[in-house]
Amino acid sequence: MSLPDFRFGTVGSPISTPKKPGGSVGAVQRLAELDLSALELGWVQSVRVSEETCANIRLAAQERDVLISVHAPYFINLNADDEEWPKSRKRLMDAAHYGNLAGATDIIFHPGSYFGLPPEQVLPKSIERLQECVTELRQATNPVILRPETMGKSAMLGSLADTLAMSQAIPGVLPCLDFAHLHARPGDGSMNTYDEWHRVLETYANTLGNSALHNLHVHLSGIEYGPKGEKEHLPVEESDLKLTALFQALRDFSCQGRILCESPAMEDDALILKEKWESLRY
Repeated sequence: MSLPDFRFGTVGSPISTPKKPGGSVGAVQRLAELDLSALELGWVQSVRVSEETCANIRLAAQERDVLISVHAPYFINLNADDEEWPKSRKRLMDAAHYGNLAGATDIIFHPGSYFGLPPEQVLPKSIERLQECVTELRQATNPVILRPETMGKSAMLGSLADTLAMSQAIPGVLPCLDFAHLHARPGDGSMNTYDEWHRVLETYANTLGNSALHNLHVHLSGIEYGPKGEKEHLPVEESDLKLTALFQALRDFSCQGRILCESPAMEDDALILKEKWESLRY
């Protein structure tokens, strides 16, 4: 019996992307050479890309069977004040517009900060704003899925419960599951066993339906953390994250989708993750 399919790739262009053609087109070509098949475009500072470039990315990805997603700019906050929110909203919507032109199916973003408030006070406004974004995208016949990322610091909007609440409330929104962040967020080394990952996936399925497990968008890397959560990403083999336990849980729930590596080692670690996943066949 074969395992469910995951596509593996990188968040951002591989380090080994050649200078010519370079850029995202070169990144697609390099990933295909490495037998990796997913790329998350790292538009994390701003969205500065032409429609022509987007068309070139889309064509290159189609020709090489590389799935495209986008990491929107870091400076997005669903809980921003009324003065700042329009700027955050534009960053997200620009990523969705140009991402769709580039062939992206999913737009990943950091949902923001609690600013010291309890989640139950922050979520209603966040959900309302996100719903307005999805409504506008659909009116523009833009089909991308918006994916709030699970965040690695406890002060940040983006717990598993937060992302599930947004996704349950809004068709067209699904989590981006960053398992390294989920491990780091408690700050105590927990969220690192088979039973804990089993509970995460069970909760995910119970909230969004079993079919949602067949369309996961996963970030994965090693991680360093302290009492307040994430400090920095690490190569996967320099971290205490127990990949075998995580992959066994993903296997047992018949999960499918994409696993994008954002460790400092990028494509090298993406290949390590792919090899470890495939080793579970035997």
